[in-house]
Amino acid sequence: MTQPIPVFDGHNDLLLRLSQLSPDDRDRAWLKGDGKGHMDLPRMKQGGFSGGFFAAFVPSPMEPGVDFNTLLDSPPYDMALPSLIAAAEAQPVVLAMAGQLMRMESVSDGQLRLCRNADEVRACMAEGAIAAVFHIEGAEAIGPDLDALHGLHGLGLRSLGPVWSRPTIFGHGVPFRFPGDPDTGPGLTPVGCDLVRACNELRLVIDLSHLNQAGFDDVARISAAPLVATHSNAHAICPSTRNLTDRQLRMIAETGGMVGLNFATVFLRPDGRRDPAMGWDPILRHLDHLIGILGEDHVGLGSDFDGAPMPEGIGDVTGLPALMAALAAHGYDDALLRKIAHGNWLGLLERTIG
Repeated sequence: MTQPIPVFDGHNDLLLRLSQLSPDDRDRAWLKGDGKGHMDLPRMKQGGFSGGFFAAFVPSPMEPGVDFNTLLDSPPYDMALPSLIAAAEAQPVVLAMAGQLMRMESVSDGQLRLCRNADEVRACMAEGAIAAVFHIEGAEAIGPDLDALHGLHGLGLRSLGPVWSRPTIFGHGVPFRFPGDPDTGPGLTPVGCDLVRACNELRLVIDLSHLNQAGFDDVARISAAPLVATHSNAHAICPSTRNLTDRQLRMIAETGGMVGLNFATVFLRPDGRRDPAMGWDPILRHLDHLIGILGEDHVGLGSDFDGAPMPEGIGDVTGLPALMAALAAHGYDDALLRKIAHGNWLGLLERTIG
């Protein structure tokens, strides 16, 4: 039986899904699977998932009376930004998810390891273990003194998104709006600029996904590191606020940065709908467009597994080989497939976290 091409993925929300279970159920869902969500250890192994950025995310309270799925099913839509979440509220959630990732490592009998540099990621993948890089999606857990950033770095944090799609003390996220563009508000705050500089000093990846255009421009102006969007798509194909304009893609290309293709149907489909029945064409169009601007060495995958609706052709993490087969049928040769699947992310990690 042919082994699937190993995939290193730019974004998943498995920690969030597991956090919503009881402690005993978490272990069971992780190690054996519970028939829910997009990821667990057996399905990762089956699909060739060999590593990725594991996100800690603090969800916003659900707005009463709003059915988000109905809105996503019927564009156009324009969802109001959720309110800012204070550090005192966010820190326990993020610390618990960091602990959950460490527990996943401890109970997996070496099948998953928390990695702190590119060499550890490569070693993990070479030995058939899953390489986990700890990421935070939205910096709410960090206060204005930035002390928590250093503490989280000590726990293994190597990638940070200053915002999710809501404001923080650091900057402003884009609202979920279709059609729309990422020019939706002001840029980084003064402490947000300090955060970027601190991330550079600690060699943390700064994730531009969810950040608005003015904030994106501020990071580009301040940061000395490659620009990275771990899970974003091409605005030219799907005009969502969450997707990157050609101007932004060119800025990323100029720094030798990276974009991970988001599998979320609402960011892939040209009509912005949630419907999973879309075939492979939208994915192929996005990848062709991204490669056309960024080049073959700066595009990867950023699935958003366990955080977004998936195309029916992928379904869950076991669908990664089907995606690779579709890319091969589209004309991508083996060398390009391996760059997209893992090689480009490994190169980015070497240029950022070391």
